[in-house]
Formats: sequence, structure tokens, C-alpha cells
Amino acid sequence: MILKPMLGSFLIGVVFFSSCSNPKGHQEVVEKENFCLDDNFKSKIELEQPKIQVVTEGIHLTGVVEPNPDKVIHFVSLVGGVISNTNFSLGDKVSKGQVLAELRSTELSELQSQSKTITSQIKVAEKNLQSVQSMYDDNIASEKDLMEAQSELEVMVAERERINSNLSLFSASPERGVFQIKSPSSGIITSKTISAGTQISAEGEPLFTVSDLGEVWVLVNVYATNVMNIETGMPVKIKTLSYPDETFEGKITTISQVLDSEAKVLKARVVLQNEDLRLKPGMIVDVTAMKELKAEGLSIPTVAMVFYNNQNYVVVHRGDCDIEIRQVEILTKSNGLTFLKGGLHENEKIISKNHLLIYEQIKNFQN
Repeated sequence: MILKPMLGSFLIGVVFFSSCSNPKGHQEVVEKENFCLDDNFKSKIELEQPKIQVVTEGIHLTGVVEPNPDKVIHFVSLVGGVISNTNFSLGDKVSKGQVLAELRSTELSELQSQSKTITSQIKVAEKNLQSVQSMYDDNIASEKDLMEAQSELEVMVAERERINSNLSLFSASPERGVFQIKSPSSGIITSKTISAGTQISAEGEPLFTVSDLGEVWVLVNVYATNVMNIETGMPVKIKTLSYPDETFEGKITTISQVLDSEAKVLKARVVLQNEDLRLKPGMIVDVTAMKELKAEGLSIPTVAMVFYNNQNYVVVHRGDCDIEIRQVEILTKSNGLTFLKGGLHENEKIISKNHLLIYEQIKNFQN
């Protein structure tokens, strides 16, 4: 943190003066004691103890949130017709089986007609089989005649099942005279190309897309200069403009081996759980990949640093009247931590809150 000049002194400590009187009339001597924290201001500071941990280097990258393509369904109609009604809008949350639209189609009336016809034919075939069975039992009809009657009935039953299966597949509603288009899964409508009156063809363009956003991908751009530093399994920290005070954590699960033809970058994938749906497809994110340098160092919060006159300092606290400004050497900074080369020991404590005010007061004492 860079120390800025202050407009006036802010009294945070108590200055104690001691004097001694000389009975022989010598001149009185005044001594200035150390800076001390008073009880009121003591409650406004925070102490941090340095920690030995693996030194990491933060590599800054960019990325974008995308739905998991394995959980995205593009709905294409198997029949042509005209959309008579829609019950959803772009961005709506839908449940599996929910009716999203209705489709009027000539194929519905054809299938219904076929279903009625085959049902009548089956009734005739069943009567015929009963008759042939009776004659066979009386040794009037041959076994061949009986098998032909049974086969004819089985073929008709199979055809009726096919027709009814198609009606069920298209979610036919004979009462309303429409095919009902139902959501194939639960999720969010992420695209929509139809409205009431839209004419569609069988197996044409997708009518809508349902995406399950409970799990999303962050596709990270890895430029040529960083390819050698990024590897699978590397932890990352992700920030968005939408949630500036929140950090999402994950790991790189996959790195593409082929450059993106447009952006000329490799794409690395980070899988994140998103049950609260806070991460939206298309969000631009800042990604910090944490590279371990295979060495240990003494770390402190970067906010506890004081930068003044091109030097780095910390405020060391040994007691309320034993506070020291100490210069330190920086090894590297990463993700809110500063790793030190020297100037501080693991068993010491530093002030990390309101330390700038204390720094200035101590400087005033020293001057």
C-alpha cells in the first residue's frame, strides 16, 4: 500500500514525558518516550503473523463463461407445421416435461386417421382369427390358415403400436388438435427462434435451446507467451465484474492442443459448480492461474505493506509501546500475498489495519 501525505496529524497515541528536578538548581531535562497505542485505538488495529508457505506466482489470463455442452439440448421438431402458441421466453427456467409450445400440423390428423383405421382393422382381424381357430378345432381349417390369421393380426397390432408411438413421441393432444412441444430437460432457455404463427419444417433449424447451468465451463485464453506456464490441474482464482468482492476457485481440467482459429490462443477449461446460477453464459472473467515455484517463503498480506520513498516497509508489533517500522525485501507478489526475501521473521507480528496512521505517527516521533 502506497503511503500518501496526510493533511494534519492524527493523534493515536499518548506521548509520555518524564522529567527530573535537580535540587541543586541544574537545568531540567525532558525526555521523549516511545510511541504507545492507547486503549481506544488498540481496538482498531489487526495483527497478522507471517506464514511459511509455498511461493506461488499469479499468471493473469482472461476467459468467458460457457454452458457445459454435454448439458445443452437443441430442440428440433420431427414434424412440420405452424406454431399456434408458445409458453416461454428467452431466459426462462423450465422443467422437464413442461409444455413450451403447441404445433398445428397435417401430420397429426393423418396419424389420428391411421390410428382409427388400424383399430377397426384389428377388430376385424380378431374376429377372423376366432373364426379360423374354431374351424381349426373342428378340423375344418388347416394349421396354415390359422397361422396366416394370427400373423395378419400381429402385423396390424404392430402397426397400431407404431402409430401410437409416433403420437406419443410428438405429444399429440387430440382434444386440442395440436402437437405439444415439451421441454426435454430442466434448465434455462438460452435461445429461442419461434413465436406464435411461425411456420417450421421437419428437422429444420432448432426451435429453442435448453441449457442446464448447474455446472458451467470457464474457457480460458492461454496466449503463446503463457503456454509453457499453464498445465492441467493448476488451481485458478476467477473474478467477475458482476461480483467484484467474490472469488470463484477451481482447477484447469483440460487444455486444448489446437489453437483457436479466430483468437489464435489455446483454450483451457475450468469446470465450476453453479447451483445458484450466478455465473451466466457469456460473462467475461479475469482468471489468475496459481503457479507454484517449488520453493517456500515467508508470506504476509499485501495490504499490510507500506510503500514510501521507493522502499517497502511493515509495522512490527512487539507490544503496545514497542512498535517498529522495518524495511523488508520483496521476493514476489501473488493473489493478495507478498513473499519476502528478508527483513521479517516468522515469529514476529505485524499490524495490517490502520498501519498507515501508525507509520506516520512513529515517523513524527522519530523526527
